[in-house]
Amino acid sequence: MSNQLAVLFPGIGYHIDKPLLYYSAKLARARGCDLLAVQYPALPTGLRGHTEKIEQAVQTALSAAEEQLTAIDWTAYDRVFFLSKSIGTAIAARYAVQHNIHPRQVYYTPIEQALPYLDPTGIAFHGTADPWANTEMITNGCRKVGIPLYLTENANHSMETGDTLHDIFILHDIMDETAHWMDSTT
Repeated sequence: MSNQLAVLFPGIGYHIDKPLLYYSAKLARARGCDLLAVQYPALPTGLRGHTEKIEQAVQTALSAAEEQLTAIDWTAYDRVFFLSKSIGTAIAARYAVQHNIHPRQVYYTPIEQALPYLDPTGIAFHGTADPWANTEMITNGCRKVGIPLYLTENANHSMETGDTLHDIFILHDIMDETAHWMDSTT
């Protein structure tokens, strides 16, 4: 067992084998972290624009996360990272607050439901063409808490623009910032 742990909180359709979580997990593993990926039960689709349905999905996934993480002794680790994507940002942020733990959080494309629970030690990434989250709302929410927010012009909810080679540069920049942030935390 390592003295460091990275917990992955995926999105509904953005699983741990997709680029942001896949490569951030590799960064964590390269830094000696044990890895744990939270799994959710089947969650509804077609949630965009339906705040009440999104909240229900967050609650269902949060309950699943609590069951899976209940046996973890958080004090056994020197460093804990929560790497989250989309709906996973709301789940990771709420879980930390509700359990009074302070992991180092990376919020990839946070959604509105995460904003009240963001941890000021975290960092966030958002694309200005993200149809799931209003850029002004995300910017203001991160600013209010003091979280560095890395905005990518014209990137969607997957932090992609449709130009494959440009998207690879975006992914590189995001992983570079994530790596620097991981290395700067103690």
